[in-house]
Amino acid sequence: MIEFTNVSKSFWTGTQRKVILDRVSFRVELGRSLGVLAPNGTGKTTLINMMAGLEKPDEGTITRTSRISFPLGFMGGVVNRHTGTENARYIARLYGLDPDYVEAFARWMADIEEYFDMPLGTYSAGMRARFTFALMLALDFDIYLIDEGMPATTDVAFNKRAGAILRERLEKATVVVVSHQAETLQRFCRSAAVLSHGQLHMFDTLEEAKRLYDYETQS
Repeated sequence: MIEFTNVSKSFWTGTQRKVILDRVSFRVELGRSLGVLAPNGTGKTTLINMMAGLEKPDEGTITRTSRISFPLGFMGGVVNRHTGTENARYIARLYGLDPDYVEAFARWMADIEEYFDMPLGTYSAGMRARFTFALMLALDFDIYLIDEGMPATTDVAFNKRAGAILRERLEKATVVVVSHQAETLQRFCRSAAVLSHGQLHMFDTLEEAKRLYDYETQS
């Protein structure tokens, strides 16, 4: 479960304060995947990062009682000067998993050959995306966080291999996905919410959320 209780979050842009959340309360229950619709620039990535614990609220509390992934494709959490092997084994120990298994899985999934034993700072953007994605799939979570704005890999073979494993995981897990397109949410969620003007409006169905979203973006 992820629960936000009277959570507020804002940023100073240099000319004005941009409000992402204004005393918002909601809950993500296990077994009930949630899609969040929001236009670009309104705080989708901030919201998903707060769910993951990567960003803290200005006010209010966020409670997590499940194993929650870092956002799909998240490029942080790894150290550039360390090799793929060192990073994989460190993350494994951090999550209380077998380092040998996590290293072997990530090495197979990323398929970046000798670069796996080189510092991440030498990786191309594509190789880094493959490594971090592989590392996430090596772990097992109750709730997976997906941000459409996260970097993706263009390697077709990797996408096919990773996509098959991710689909299998998501059949048993709960998903939270943020997007500016309702079509993206249809693949994962039945219930949805709309992030607008600092509030998160929750709906039982994606169709209900889409009606408000279309109204907000067209008005």
